[in-house]
Amino acid sequence: MESFFFNITGRRYKVTELFRDKKAYMQRVDISNGIVFLENRSYAKPEALKLKNLDRMVMIVMVKQGELVIDDHLSGKKESVKEGTIAIFCSSEQDISFGISEHEASDIFVLFIADFFLKRYLSGRQYEPIDFLYEKIQNDISLERINTLPIDALTLYSTEKILNVSQTDKMQSIRAEQRVIEFMIHRFSLLDIFDEVGEEDLALARQVKSILLEDFIDPPTVEALAHRCATNTSKLKKVFKQVYKTTIHAYVQKLRLEEANLLLKEENLTIGEIAKRVGYRHQGHFSKLFYASYGVHPKDLIKG
Repeated sequence: MESFFFNITGRRYKVTELFRDKKAYMQRVDISNGIVFLENRSYAKPEALKLKNLDRMVMIVMVKQGELVIDDHLSGKKESVKEGTIAIFCSSEQDISFGISEHEASDIFVLFIADFFLKRYLSGRQYEPIDFLYEKIQNDISLERINTLPIDALTLYSTEKILNVSQTDKMQSIRAEQRVIEFMIHRFSLLDIFDEVGEEDLALARQVKSILLEDFIDPPTVEALAHRCATNTSKLKKVFKQVYKTTIHAYVQKLRLEEANLLLKEENLTIGEIAKRVGYRHQGHFSKLFYASYGVHPKDLIKG
């Protein structure tokens, strides 16, 4: 059985039109050995796309419009990725069909990443996102959903950069690969992967996280958190950092910036209004923090 991922020495970046007519358009792009993406835009229901291989891969599925239904013929179950969401799947063997539900329009992007591509970036730490995903697909998994989240502005921005690599660009393949890596860094950084900690400590950390999620705009102090969780501040901070690999203050900042990232896509707001909505009084300070976290200025992500 042939691999889904091509491997030729003469050419790395390869575009294949799977079908094109007045109502539908789909293309497969092989960026380099180990990275493939599909782009589908249609105004009618196209025929299902089938994938039958023995490849270990991670799939990132983004549905801007419509709904994508994945039939896993090996396990007999179906997965659905709905409009406005992005999901990560793991698979070590495929007999699946991608079907698009009846909608007026669909706009779908699917990125396939081979295990041997991920292997280049292993850290040797079991709970790093890439190591976690790589180890996951070494097991017998036909299709497993890892997470599903709303599409954010940075994801849209990163995807457009991947799609808009010009055929005439110099170093086209490496340029596209770099953009895919930027996309992967953002999506994988949103995974919650826990180190080996006791159930009691994990429960405490999750309780703190739940409280912060309720109100990260004006969060309770560490002292108030400790009181609500029936513990002391020293243990609270220690356990939270052990589980989430960050401080409570930094985690609140992360939640605020993630919310801003969604608002930049979904709301017709100015940068200053978004900054205030997520808890920052000064637009400049907010923009500086956003750039430090995501490597792009929020003004570049404003929905046009």
